Amino acid sequence: MSPEELKLEEQKALEHAHHSALERIRSFEQTLESATKTMLFSEIAKLAVDSFRSSKVRFALTALGMVIGTASLILVVTIGLTGKQYILNQIQAIGSNMILAYYEGGSNSSFSTIQKDELTEDDVRVVRQEVPDIVAASPMVELHDRISVGEGKQRDLLVLGVSSEYRIVRNLLIPSGRFFDDEESMTRTKVAAITVQLARRLYGSEDAAVGQIIKISNLPFTIIGTFKERVETFGQSEIAEDTILIPYTVAKYFTGTAAVKQIFFSMGDAAEVPKATEEIHKVLQSRHRPQSVYHVDNLTQLLSVAAQTANALTVVLLLIATVTLVVSGVGIMNIMLANVRSRIREIGIRKAVGATRQEIRLQFLTEAVFISLTGGLLGTLIGLSVPFSVRFFTEYRIPVSGLSAIIAIVVASGVGIIFGTVPATRAAQLDTVEALRYE
Repeated sequence: MSPEELKLEEQKALEHAHHSALERIRSFEQTLESATKTMLFSEIAKLAVDSFRSSKVRFALTALGMVIGTASLILVVTIGLTGKQYILNQIQAIGSNMILAYYEGGSNSSFSTIQKDELTEDDVRVVRQEVPDIVAASPMVELHDRISVGEGKQRDLLVLGVSSEYRIVRNLLIPSGRFFDDEESMTRTKVAAITVQLARRLYGSEDAAVGQIIKISNLPFTIIGTFKERVETFGQSEIAEDTILIPYTVAKYFTGTAAVKQIFFSMGDAAEVPKATEEIHKVLQSRHRPQSVYHVDNLTQLLSVAAQTANALTVVLLLIATVTLVVSGVGIMNIMLANVRSRIREIGIRKAVGATRQEIRLQFLTEAVFISLTGGLLGTLIGLSVPFSVRFFTEYRIPVSGLSAIIAIVVASGVGIIFGTVPATRAAQLDTVEALRYE
């Protein structure tokens, strides 16, 4: 190897050694800096704890506002979820999978001179053949009659002719007796189911009504059961207080026509309801005159509106709870400002022994965050304990939002940072000499 090559190799070795030494120095500096930051944070945390120990009452009262605020936030979300669940359950109890079809009339004034084009029993059969996933369907005709109640008194009755699947579609409850079946419909058996209210009014109780004979248009019908809707619809359904249900096959002989007033369908899956609604409308429209107008409705839109209303109410309540958190933050800022004024001499001593502005700012900011975070954690535990206590001691399943707990803790920390910045900055900007002279 020539002298030039040896010299070049020596230079490369020296450069490599120099580079390795620089890397080790940088690594040592980073380790030292990390250790210094760890020691600094642990020292600041210890100072914050010592400060709270010296003024426990002030710390507790300051954190109390944050406890109330975060607990209110979680409880507000819980109340909103509970209300939303209750409303949706009420609507779904009517029949969330239900689709209702009915004839409205003609599309123009001249149609009034043309014979009505009402729905028929054949429409039910064709729709079930062409629209998949329909698990139940029932035509409905409406009759009216009067019966004697007591001495010389009469009462108007609503008589609905329906199929045996009407109970499934309308999600009815049968407190006593039973509902008529397919065989009784096919054989045109004169049986009836009456509302609970009518049973109590006529016979004293639901059980007493079963087996009684009631005359409709002077024909005797045997009452085989009582029924009621799962939720109170306040008269917003086809069922009234004094309603009697009889087989459609029997009721159509009273009307003398094949026309039906409404047709009820029930889908196997609630997700199929919107699509099935459109398909049913197309099938019905294709079977009748183009001028005829038919409505096919479902409860999906009502469920959506109810959910949006409940969500809007929850947002309003959350804004109210947020005001509580802001007030708590202002309280933290006031207490920390007072804390800075009472510890000016301490701040001056710390600066005199080498504490930087950043360290002073971090110390007071840590105290503010510690207060808000402690109050937030306690408030979160209290807010979550209420619905869980209700679940434990009662049969009600109140919904609990884990996300609301996370949001409450994050908001509590944010409040501490936001409202602790001003006092921390003021403490860091104090002049060392003036602070040491302060009495």
